[in-house]
Amino acid sequence: MDLNAVRMLVQVAEARSFTAAAGQLGISQSGLSRAIGRLESELGVRLLQRTTRAVSLTPDGRQFVEHCTPLLCGLEDAERRLGDRPCTPSGVLKLTAPSMFGRKVLVPLTGQLMARYPQLQFELVLNDRLVDLVEEGFDAALRTGPISDVRMVARPLRPLRWVTVASPGYIARHGAPESVDALQDHTCLAVRNLRSGRLVDWQFRDGDGLRDVTAPARMVFDSGDPLVEGALAGVGIVQVMDFAVADALADGRLVRVLEPFEGRTRALSLVYPTSRQASPKLKVLADALSAGTW
Repeated sequence: MDLNAVRMLVQVAEARSFTAAAGQLGISQSGLSRAIGRLESELGVRLLQRTTRAVSLTPDGRQFVEHCTPLLCGLEDAERRLGDRPCTPSGVLKLTAPSMFGRKVLVPLTGQLMARYPQLQFELVLNDRLVDLVEEGFDAALRTGPISDVRMVARPLRPLRWVTVASPGYIARHGAPESVDALQDHTCLAVRNLRSGRLVDWQFRDGDGLRDVTAPARMVFDSGDPLVEGALAGVGIVQVMDFAVADALADGRLVRVLEPFEGRTRALSLVYPTSRQASPKLKVLADALSAGTW
């Protein structure tokens, strides 16, 4: 079996395009198509479903790629070792993440990794846009919620947890709410979902489940980033992810309220194409994130 053709198949599966994959591989589209056609003939099955809009794996193709990708990564690692190439993380790791997580967690964490590995570099794109990792040339992404893209490996990280906080100055002036319903008597800062036009609900534990609450917002933002600044300024109460206020809680600039009712969480994953999983630079990032010290 032609291993180069298998590598080409993996690239096409990730890019979902012969044109994009050919450009990434530096070969002609016709040469790429012929190589995969020979592989299909050798295996006696159809590996790719071609349409006018995209290319996708057939069920046989998906099973074949899932089994072959770890083997290809193992071969690449063996080649590096036999060639006496350094396995020290080096080069540029292009990564995308939500803005607040990027600023609060990734910037200090990647700074520590660069100090440890002088040949390692990062390119961080910090916004809430859902990028196409393969087509836009990213090595990995931090994403929340369930991951449905079968082309990607999703490494679970510590779930995100929400806390409700205010400044000591605000509490001194207005008191702390003792119940969720008592929020109606307080100044709350919230975020509007630009796609739905609705305020993003707050969530609290209610018995064995979660209760959605539309906070009585007197100040509304178009993203979550300014919430922390608003709380620190004593403007009102906010509900944010714990990593965003960990330092302010630790030094007393913010305090938690309604703590017995906390319970909102969301899955967080490091997502990357299957062809990247043997990358030393990606491994050190994944290990640092999995340590969960943020």
